[in-house]
Amino acid sequence: MQFCPKCNLRLKKGTCTKCGYSEAAKTETKKSSAEMDKSFTVFEEDEGKETLPTIKKECEKCGNDEAVWWMLQTRSADEPTTQFYRCSKCAHTWRDYS
Repeated sequence: MQFCPKCNLRLKKGTCTKCGYSEAAKTETKKSSAEMDKSFTVFEEDEGKETLPTIKKECEKCGNDEAVWWMLQTRSADEPTTQFYRCSKCAHTWRDYS
């Protein structure tokens, strides 16, 4: 026997008669969000060099002193953002947890 997680009513054929919750919709939502996570790419190796701001930061790989940078919220909202750097010479990418 299954119950609606919103209304706590018993589901009939996988659907709640009160709020319309459906087990099938829940499965589709999980699948599509899992597919989205796999395809999430911020920048390809060649992208962003023209539009992103540059900073004087030494590359750990080649020693070049210029990189482009961007920030993303990679952890929960109450945590600080993560700053990413990409070397303008060798395209090596690294991050800094601020």
